[in-house]
Amino acid sequence: MENKVFSYVEDLLAEVKASEQEHIEAAAQLFADSIINGGIIQAFGAGHSNAGALELTHRAGGFIPTKNIKEPAGGAYEVVEGVGTTFMKKVDVREHDVVVVISNSGRNPLPLEIALGSKAKGAKVIAVTSLTASKGLTSRHSSGKRLFEVADVVLDNRIPTGDSCLELEGVDTKICGMSTITTAVLMQAVTYRAAEIMVERGYQPPVYKSQNIDGGREYNEKLEKKYLDRLYRI
Repeated sequence: MENKVFSYVEDLLAEVKASEQEHIEAAAQLFADSIINGGIIQAFGAGHSNAGALELTHRAGGFIPTKNIKEPAGGAYEVVEGVGTTFMKKVDVREHDVVVVISNSGRNPLPLEIALGSKAKGAKVIAVTSLTASKGLTSRHSSGKRLFEVADVVLDNRIPTGDSCLELEGVDTKICGMSTITTAVLMQAVTYRAAEIMVERGYQPPVYKSQNIDGGREYNEKLEKKYLDRLYRI
């Protein structure tokens, strides 16, 4: 019996590839501009969306000037308005930074307020969200805004409302959340294209080597020195 996950993911990635090239290009231009101008890439996701943020930040093959925005409650108060606004008062976001905010529904106050707070500090915001889901849902924020409505660039993960994608006879709800898969691919596609743009502009992309290969840790530590005052602050 065929495992439906594989064929579904193949079709899903083909859909993302066909629909998101223009937005990947726009996001990659923002990444390249940020790093060349001395900014850093920051990423936030509440709850399971944090997996997408981790895909982008502080990993082998990714850019060194990247940081995961770690909200101390781990998204437990994602639906409580004002939490993100208060939190952002302490987050080090600056003018040349890019902040990637990941939220499948895009309706909850916490990711929205992190996006708004980042823009207020002069950063560019990239949203990774499901437009199908978000456009069909009302905002839980008093502004009435959803994440895609405040971002500079929107990457659509092409996931249906509710994230779970597959039906199975005998189960009364869909199973298999797929948003992490397309979010990861989108993040890597933007990273690759941004590195290409930097090379085209004569700028060496600052990329992490794996610390599990000989010399990797030393290589990373040498390049990290330029960004230490940014990478390990709230």
